[in-house]
Amino acid sequence: MFDSLRHSAASLGLITKFIRQVFPLVDGELANWQQLAEKSGCQELREQALASIRDKKFHCQGGSVYSLYTGVATPDCVRFIVALQTISDYLDNLCDRAGIADEQAFSQLHLAMTDALDPDTPLSDYYRFYPFQNDGGYLKALVTACREEVAKLPSYAVVKPEALRFARLYSELQTYKHLDLAIRETKMTTWITPHLNVYQELSPWEFAAATGSTLGMFMLYAAASSPNLTQTDAARIGSAYFPWISGLHILLDYFIDAAEDLENGDLNFVAYYSSHQETLARLDLFTKQALKQAKNIPEPIFTTTVILGLLAMYLSDPKANRPAERMISDELLKNGGAYTGLIYRLCRLIRKRGAL
Repeated sequence: MFDSLRHSAASLGLITKFIRQVFPLVDGELANWQQLAEKSGCQELREQALASIRDKKFHCQGGSVYSLYTGVATPDCVRFIVALQTISDYLDNLCDRAGIADEQAFSQLHLAMTDALDPDTPLSDYYRFYPFQNDGGYLKALVTACREEVAKLPSYAVVKPEALRFARLYSELQTYKHLDLAIRETKMTTWITPHLNVYQELSPWEFAAATGSTLGMFMLYAAASSPNLTQTDAARIGSAYFPWISGLHILLDYFIDAAEDLENGDLNFVAYYSSHQETLARLDLFTKQALKQAKNIPEPIFTTTVILGLLAMYLSDPKANRPAERMISDELLKNGGAYTGLIYRLCRLIRKRGAL
């Protein structure tokens, strides 16, 4: 009982600090990037950059919880997370909203993700195969900001291989998922199938979902703030986040967007489940596995809070209140326990106040 109360108190303290101290830092970083995006020489690139900041701010807000990890320099970490997440969101727009479906162009654009995590390599020509080019230095500035922050970390060399693995998988997903509908599923299946020899407990689309999260990269950055981080620690973090925590993150994202994606004909990994019962069972499995894995890595209370926060944040979205989703949401919240319900109510309050 005492441990449970101590856990709840620590978690609530983390959430309070997150909202009061970290959200304003995120706002400041995004305002700086917005100013630079407005200087883009190409109207299409300028519009997509500004749209990604305007419409996907909550990605940066949520990811910046890792700036409160023990030993992390919070402002530096927020700068890194906002820059890396903004690269992700901007490139997603360039692949999804500009009327382009070119595999070579998408792959080249996403070199920005791996370059951002590898300060020892030259910057690439990201727009080499893309029809729009002059962004006023916006994308390279984002990449450079990430590189400057990871270079400060005492244990970045320990986590770098795992961070780059996550970034490569993320980039491969983004390259294939935005291709023309006629070839997209075949291309993705060809990419995914060899990986399933290692991840036999996953469906192909669950594997794909797990590759779509940036949370593992943020966690590795935070962990590398400790000068005492070991290779074993880094490996355990990698195994915890991929596939379970990362998979839960993206499956919840697709879950609340399922009806909207169906209406628009967009790819949705949750739509591959055969029924609402299967959707609930698999989301519940990912939740339980994520919580189990959290116990095996440094700062387990922090990671447990992040996992419960994912449930609360996504399931408090109004889209999770539609009739088809409500039953699944209620069951997941019930299975998450009383503390998940508390964070859920807090998230609903934050949404009502327009802060999320």
